[in-house]
Parts: sequence; structure tokens; C-alpha cells
Amino acid sequence: MKARKLKLIGVVLGAVVLALSVAAEAQQPAKVYKIGWLGFRPRASLATAAFERELRARGYVVGRNIAIEYRSAEGKPDRFALLSDELVRLNVDVVVTPGTPATLAAKNATKTIPIVFTAVADPVPAGIVDSLARPGGNITGFTEISEVLAGKRLLLLKETILKLSRVAVLWNPRNPGNAQQWKQSQLSAKELGLELYSIEVSSADNYEGAFKEAIKTRSGALAVAQDSLAQFNLKLIADLATKNRLAAIYPRAEFVLSGGLMSYGSDPAETYRRAAVYIDKILRGAKPADLPVEQPTKFELVINLKTAKQIGLTIPPNVLARADRVIK
Repeated sequence: MKARKLKLIGVVLGAVVLALSVAAEAQQPAKVYKIGWLGFRPRASLATAAFERELRARGYVVGRNIAIEYRSAEGKPDRFALLSDELVRLNVDVVVTPGTPATLAAKNATKTIPIVFTAVADPVPAGIVDSLARPGGNITGFTEISEVLAGKRLLLLKETILKLSRVAVLWNPRNPGNAQQWKQSQLSAKELGLELYSIEVSSADNYEGAFKEAIKTRSGALAVAQDSLAQFNLKLIADLATKNRLAAIYPRAEFVLSGGLMSYGSDPAETYRRAAVYIDKILRGAKPADLPVEQPTKFELVINLKTAKQIGLTIPPNVLARADRVIK
């Protein structure tokens, strides 16, 4: 009888211990992953909304199992190095870097924390990855193929302004990706029979003078390279183009929504959704070196007819028919 009671007590105690263990385990907080975001401008709602939405679809909820540390250079590229070091000290699990300057800064700051870049023109010549198929190191992401799109934008300008002969190209010499875009623009211009005029701007203070220069050289249109500085000052650039009655084509729809004439480029929301997919894979154990650099698959042509009217330009029907969005 005594042995039976002891055995029963042992079973009960074992059950209690097991229950307490399970309860304690259930009370353990879930791991909170830290994602660093190193941007040129303050948190961009469209990009970050698409990014966070895709993360939620994959089970990551801000405040529950992920925390996003947003850092902005506030339009000053010299701040990237300091902000990169700050994210490294926070021991984030992965860093997201929109643009070439931010990506290079993050790469210099860490060789171990995974980095997922977006909006990089050509990561191989820029020294960011070894190759698109096998990036190597701790970094991967999404290229904008901006140098290819630069030629496409010149073609659209030529189709829009039939007698166009000279185009001013606005680009940032401090952005390695812009040098590739300028080089490709020159090759495309030869094929299209266009003369290009280089306007190099590496500071927002120089935009007004740059437009005066474009008008002085009798440029019939303006092509703006994909660049963080230009993106940060998109409203200023769009206003100056309209003020000077200069037909301009931009790399992002945001320029057109801010009063620019037309844009042709990849859909940034798609890029950030796919970046979230890569981050999910990395947090689950994948190595950036094994994730190939991907290219955009969706592109859009956006035209602002209101701006066209302001500068006295009629958009040809064949160009207008190809627009994905038309602002009236």
C-alpha cells in the first residue's frame, strides 16, 4: 500500500513538474528580430508600407516578433558611415539599404551582418557583389538595371518630342551607379541620333544653377538619373523643370505625382516586397551569398497631362497609349 502511494505521488509530482515546465516555456517571449533600415531620406511611407505588409504576410509583426530600426541620412550621404556603425552597434539581424551609397557604407561597416540592398544600379561594377548569380560575402539584393532604363527613357523622350536633338542628363558623380547610367546614356544617344549634355549635381544647392545651364545649352529635354539625392529633392527638380518649360523624364512615378512630366522605371513597391521575402529567408537561416541578386519584373510609364499643358507640350497618341497611369 505504501509503495503504491509513493508511486502515485511520484506520478502526480511528475505531472506537476511537466505542467510547470510547459507553462514556463509558454511564457518565454518570442525572439524579436531587429531589422536595420539605412535610407537617404526620412521613412518613405510607400516603400516601408509595402515592406512591412509583406513581412506581416510572412508572420513578422512589428512590436511582436520584429523591430525595425529606421535610420535616415536626411539627404546627407556623409552621414551613412556613422549611421551604419550605429546599426552595427545595435546588433541588428539584417540591414536593408536602398541605394548604392547606403549599401557601400553598410558593406564597409560589417562583414558579418546580412545586408539586403535595393535600388542599386549595377552592383558588380560598384564592387558590392562578386556576381549577380553568386553575390558572395554577407550581401545580396535587387538591382534596378538603371543603366538599361536610362536608354529606354531617352527613347521615350525622342518619341515624345519628334524634333528632339539635344538632351541634358542630370546625374550625381558621387553616386557610382550614376556613372554607369551616364555611360549607357551616351551609348543609347548615339543610336538615337541625340546629343547629350552632362549636368553633374552632387548637392541640392546646385539644382537651380544646373537648370539654368541646361537652358543656356538649348537642351530640348531633360533625363534624370536614378539617384537618392534626386529622389530626396524630387519636388524641387519637378518644379524647376516646369518653371523652365523643360520636358523631363524621371526614374520614379513619385516625380510625376509631384508635378513632373513623365517617368519610366521599375515599381518600387515590388522591390520592397521581394526584399521582405529575402529577409524572411535569411532569418530562417539562408546565407546572402547563396541568394542571387534579382532584377525587377514590373515597369511603369506614368504621364502627367497637366504638366504637359503647362509647358506647352502635346503627348503623341502612340506614347500616351502605352502609359500605365495618366494624371489629368
